[in-house]
Amino acid sequence: MKSRKAIIGALLVGAFFISACGSSGSGGSGSGESSGGRSGTDEGIKDGGTLFILDHSTGATNLDPQRIYTGADLGFLGSTITRTLTSYTPVAGKAGTQLIADLATDTGTPSDDVKTWSFTLRDGVTFEDGAAIVCADIRYGVSRTFASDMTGDEGPLYATTMLAVEGEYPGPYTATADQQAAYEKAVECSEDGKTITFHLKNPVADFNYTVALLAFAPVPKAADTADKYTLKPVSSGPFMIKSYEEGKELIMVRNPNWSADSDPIRKPHVDEIHWQFGLDESVIDERMIADAGDDQATIVYGGLQPENLQTIFDNETYADRRTDGFDGFVSYTMINIKKVPCLEVRQAFWLALDREALRTAGGGPFTGEFADSFINPLLATDYAPGTVTEGLNADGTPNVEAAQAKMDAAKESCPEVHKHATEDGLRFDHGQSELWAKLISIWIDSLGAVGIKIIDNAIEPSKYYATINKDPGDLMRAGWAADWNNASTVVPELFTKEGGFNYSQNWEDPAYPAFSDKVNLAKAEVDRSKQATMWQELNQYVLDQAWAVPGSFTKAQNLVGSRVRNAYPWLPFGWYNVGAIGLAE
Repeated sequence: MKSRKAIIGALLVGAFFISACGSSGSGGSGSGESSGGRSGTDEGIKDGGTLFILDHSTGATNLDPQRIYTGADLGFLGSTITRTLTSYTPVAGKAGTQLIADLATDTGTPSDDVKTWSFTLRDGVTFEDGAAIVCADIRYGVSRTFASDMTGDEGPLYATTMLAVEGEYPGPYTATADQQAAYEKAVECSEDGKTITFHLKNPVADFNYTVALLAFAPVPKAADTADKYTLKPVSSGPFMIKSYEEGKELIMVRNPNWSADSDPIRKPHVDEIHWQFGLDESVIDERMIADAGDDQATIVYGGLQPENLQTIFDNETYADRRTDGFDGFVSYTMINIKKVPCLEVRQAFWLALDREALRTAGGGPFTGEFADSFINPLLATDYAPGTVTEGLNADGTPNVEAAQAKMDAAKESCPEVHKHATEDGLRFDHGQSELWAKLISIWIDSLGAVGIKIIDNAIEPSKYYATINKDPGDLMRAGWAADWNNASTVVPELFTKEGGFNYSQNWEDPAYPAFSDKVNLAKAEVDRSKQATMWQELNQYVLDQAWAVPGSFTKAQNLVGSRVRNAYPWLPFGWYNVGAIGLAE
């Protein structure tokens, strides 16, 4: 989950897809790849000043490191207030996907069987109060991911599935002494507190990528306020939170106890970051285009409105302030299999959908390319074109005849589900935005052509995933990109019961057990070439079962203020390396 996140990033999927429906842009007149011109360089940076972020949402999706799983948030908070054992090279392009050491002195030492990984902490790493960060702080932070009653399973769950914890472990808040001891046996600290060792259930050759997720960030136990920790997490990075008022503003200031000598990654320039919430999307675009006053030192959390894309990308005036490129995400619609346990209805939904009308409304060719997989082509080793439902039109127009045939078959094979879809209606959860106010009518009309009734359920973007965690609809909109360069962070995460983002809830489907067995075999396969073939086959399995419907391989467009520098797209996260942004005079 995840807001924008790219090829090796961590995901999910989140606010950008909620607010922009994954319609971020691609191709066509004025929509070629663009990296931001001068705004993407360090030309003219003068240290100091305040960077502003404008946001339509009423607040941050989350600030608690163990509960963050949207790409933009992972990159933003990871570059400003939260450090992890490993991270990514802070540069634009593919070089930015290279794993490097962060809190640790190197990228980890595995055992011969790759079931044990050790990391040694750097000297001089501290929290915002000056206290040294030690192994116990990281071990405690990771333990919080097990406390589903606190996290709501909002963050990545790799620790809960990978760590060799004997028996049930409910997290640090309710664990018995024996349960806590079992956890601490799986996550060991050396006597000097400098080395942390993770013992895994199974071999994980790329576990050092896993610990780059903020779920593996340190948290001082004495400062933990459980579900309220999101209001003011303790910083380990160059910035710290001064104040946070939901619906209004989050203010970050420089952390006086951060040491550049202990941090090879972060090179901050501004003194403060002000994230402003609850702004009208059209007004945000108007302000960014006008580029006056403080807006010259401003970036936007979210994409441009479709009606402004042509203006900005056909006019060279904006060449040094705009970015446009594939972001590594796949937008898709999750189908709740518990509520729609009928393959024919799910296939009818896919066939009837007017994908081209949605694409046009979202910005035309700027939105990206129609997806035939849940694995993005940027994940080149694992991607292969998928075979979609027979009758699906390649140009994105609906095939009403084929869809109606599926609905007619469903009326005989699964009459109760047919009745639910045509009489009760399918509740469609999506983020609230100006664009979605336009898009939902296309969904209603195109599916209505074959008798499927859509019930619109718009949700405030910052509360979207927390809401559907508690009450998932029949259909839910999302987007996903790999957490790192392996489809093991896509297929299992989205479509297995143990995955951290399986809103399809497909584990009661008769087709699930065979799928789950094959996933386990793929996860254990050490031959990377063989494993890639297995992921491709499993992706096809999902397409055949229509457990979800892929939308687009998306592109993203953004516009920054004229004084903004170092605003390059950071591929692991699909947004800017915010902590590195500076301002020119």
